[in-house]
Amino acid sequence: MKQSLLITCLFTLCFSAIAQRPDYLRKDSIRSALDGVTQVFYYDKSTLGTPQPLVVELHSWSNSADSQKGMIATQVHAKNWNYIFPNFRGVNNHPKACCSEFVLSDIDEAIDWALKNLKVDRKQIYVVGYSGGGYATLATYMRSRHAIRGFSAWASISDLEAWYAESVERKNKYAAEIVQCIGANGAFDAEKARARSPLFWETPTGKRKNSLLQIYVGVHDGYTGSVPISQSINFYNKLLKDYKEKDQTRYVSTEDKELMLKTRSFPTQNPPEKLGDRAILYQRASRNIRLTVFEGSHDILYDQVLTKMSSGNNP
Repeated sequence: MKQSLLITCLFTLCFSAIAQRPDYLRKDSIRSALDGVTQVFYYDKSTLGTPQPLVVELHSWSNSADSQKGMIATQVHAKNWNYIFPNFRGVNNHPKACCSEFVLSDIDEAIDWALKNLKVDRKQIYVVGYSGGGYATLATYMRSRHAIRGFSAWASISDLEAWYAESVERKNKYAAEIVQCIGANGAFDAEKARARSPLFWETPTGKRKNSLLQIYVGVHDGYTGSVPISQSINFYNKLLKDYKEKDQTRYVSTEDKELMLKTRSFPTQNPPEKLGDRAILYQRASRNIRLTVFEGSHDILYDQVLTKMSSGNNP
């Protein structure tokens, strides 16, 4: 197990070091309707004559549209789909970032631009994000004004209040950045943190009843990664409650969650089902909401995202 984790971590580090922004991406910008700030974005336009899906990728916590290199643009380009990668206020270390009203408006305005300037199949709009991008994906699910077919959230943050405490315990940089984000004048403010946390927002059950949300999390995240798996599990359970799911077997039980947090594993069939080359340890689903816990850490498996998201099949 230790050797497997080492290989995973080394692969992630090496991938991050060699990833390069694809040269076919073009750069443009739009001016925010809220405050007039210019938002840059990168995009790729399908060359097919008929409307094609649009993939909206959201950058990670510590990156901006200009700085992030690893992205799903390569997989989207191979399908000849449309793609946009907005900045939505850049790195999450200031009050207008962290899923603020400015972030949500920026994301919606980037989609507006794509619908106007690219030949998009409006019934096939997909949003994907990893880590801080997963956080923004959950926020987009909750508050975007657009009709979106599918959301794919990986290693996501859903609760800034809990993540602040977890980051303080781990003595990493994110605790200070959360304080900077919520505009708490140098001190943590739980109420302001909750206001930026999708876990505490009202779920638009009517608007999203036909939208697919797939939540993925590596079982070792929070130990070898920065975001504990409870962030994804708790959000999944919240949605089931909000959609009034009555079948308790579809929820993640307290016992199952505690076992995964304690052992960083879960008993599976032998051999286990796979997500790409990773073992799937645990799955739950209700309606169009799906949770997959796989053998991994703070990861996104780019080659799996589009296939799972566009097919609508179980992960």
